[in-house]
Amino acid sequence: MSTVNKKSAGAAGLVVLAAIFLGVILLSQMLFRGARIDLTNNKQYTLSEGTKSILKKIPEPINLYFFFTQKGTAGLPQYQAYATRVRELLEEMAERSKGNIKLTVIDPQPFSEEEERAVGYGLQQVPYGGGNQITFGLVGTSATGQQGVVPFFQVEKESFMEYDIAKMIQSLIVDNKPVIGVMSSLPMAGGFDPATRQTSQPWVVYGQLGERFEMRQLGMDIKAVDAEIKVLMLVQPKEVSAETQFALDQFVVKGGRLMVFVDPNATLDNSGADPNNPDSAMFANKSSDLPKLFQAWGVSYDPKKIVADRTLGVPIKLDEAGQPIKHPAIIGLEAGNMNQKDIASADLESINLDGAGSFSVDEKAPLKLEALLQSSDDAMLMDADRLKFTRDPNELLKGFTPTNVRYILVGNLIGKFKSAFPEKSAEVGFVGESKEANTVFLAADTDMLSDRVWVTLQAFMNQQIANSFANNGDFIVNTVDKLTGDNDLISIRSRGKLKTTFTTVDKMRLDADAALRDTEQKLQEELEETNRKLSELQQAKSADAQMIVSPEQQSELASFQQKRVDVSRRLREVRRSLDTKIEGLGRWVKFFGTFLAPILVVLFAIGFYRRRSALRRSVANAA
Repeated sequence: MSTVNKKSAGAAGLVVLAAIFLGVILLSQMLFRGARIDLTNNKQYTLSEGTKSILKKIPEPINLYFFFTQKGTAGLPQYQAYATRVRELLEEMAERSKGNIKLTVIDPQPFSEEEERAVGYGLQQVPYGGGNQITFGLVGTSATGQQGVVPFFQVEKESFMEYDIAKMIQSLIVDNKPVIGVMSSLPMAGGFDPATRQTSQPWVVYGQLGERFEMRQLGMDIKAVDAEIKVLMLVQPKEVSAETQFALDQFVVKGGRLMVFVDPNATLDNSGADPNNPDSAMFANKSSDLPKLFQAWGVSYDPKKIVADRTLGVPIKLDEAGQPIKHPAIIGLEAGNMNQKDIASADLESINLDGAGSFSVDEKAPLKLEALLQSSDDAMLMDADRLKFTRDPNELLKGFTPTNVRYILVGNLIGKFKSAFPEKSAEVGFVGESKEANTVFLAADTDMLSDRVWVTLQAFMNQQIANSFANNGDFIVNTVDKLTGDNDLISIRSRGKLKTTFTTVDKMRLDADAALRDTEQKLQEELEETNRKLSELQQAKSADAQMIVSPEQQSELASFQQKRVDVSRRLREVRRSLDTKIEGLGRWVKFFGTFLAPILVVLFAIGFYRRRSALRRSVANAA
């Protein structure tokens, strides 16, 4: 064969291979349309089961309008990358909804009708350089006229992206919100505070609950609980009347869900303080209890004792110049101290409490206490009055003796409840025992609800934006969701940020850092030894020769300088070796992503096609 023919054959072969490659790509697109394999560490591209359940419950089509200033954010790659992930998640939801979600993506240009429409919906616009503004939000509308809004997708809250979208969709398909009753002697809902003589804003957790539920304020003295109330939150009950306790008793026995928050030392309880006497707050009673019901339920709780935890104490600074010291009464719970089997506390990272008490029940008691939040075993019970006179952790840690007991700070009391008021059996409508097992939520801390232990507020576009540093709000909202019987939103996991962790590279860096630390430690030891020898030589001199550098000292200095050069060289070699290994690993990753992965995909598609063709032929032959 001539050289020209060989070249022609080679060129034709390349054309054929290119055609086959393109054909395989087109074939794979037809065969695997809509199919996805999520290989990300935290499954960022996989819908949670709760989201899937919500999508199945959409009774009639809803419209989602995704507004993002695409053209105006060319210089903001973090926004564009995040917007792509939001859009892809919305597209996945729309596909899963089987036509019940109609998604429209809108790029609102400045001074356009789309921009006016976004503002009319209530979306926020964030200014950036040059007088431009970013619109980055979501609007949902239903056929019945309901409307939901995600005003702005904040990049730093990416982990809540799926939850926020699913929550908005659910708000469009639920006709009536569950009613949550609130009995509180603390200013959870905001209002005028007589102690400070100022108007306070609602606590963040109260606002979060208000987004999901209809919040109904009740007084601390009631005769009965309205039948519409599904969950009743009782916060800081102090000297509750027998009549009110009977109403709570019948609410529980008849199947109502009760959440009780008591506290040996409620920091924000100003009910006993005199505004004209600053010292009165120190001596005021800040404890709360529910003695009649606790006794009937077999619950042991001491309103005069707090749990002090030396291991889980949150570090605080007594002054700007001082070192942080763990405060034993301010407890920072981690995942290991939370019940990972309970849907309300599973997958949470941290919850903070302040001056919390503890609960227990006898093992033979008919009701069982299931721990949700527990202390470490490096804990003890401490007089609550000690917190009234000092918040200094050094003082509180004096005489600390751990009991090796993991105290239950928050738990679920589960079982069939009997009335604590059998003497009232003759009254109309009295129920002596619940027909089915019920759950009463018990928390020995009220400060866990307050903003100061888990969230900070900052101004954003003339609004207060809450940035949480603990999961207190998630825990409370999850618990109320669970008690109302709605578990879909609870099961929606917090999406991790799309940040790849290269574990192999991290291990290489850790090993290199360890080697560097060892080498630096040796250098430091040699330096100290040289200084010691120089000092000994200096002390051996006479007073007249103190300023003269002896030959021995010169030799020691020269030796040390040479050692320092050698150690520096070894440090550079360790770092250079690490960089070489990482670069080599990077080349392999690039090769796999550029060549090997596409080849494997093509081979898989060819194999799948050949198998499918063989099956078709076998079916045809059998016919």
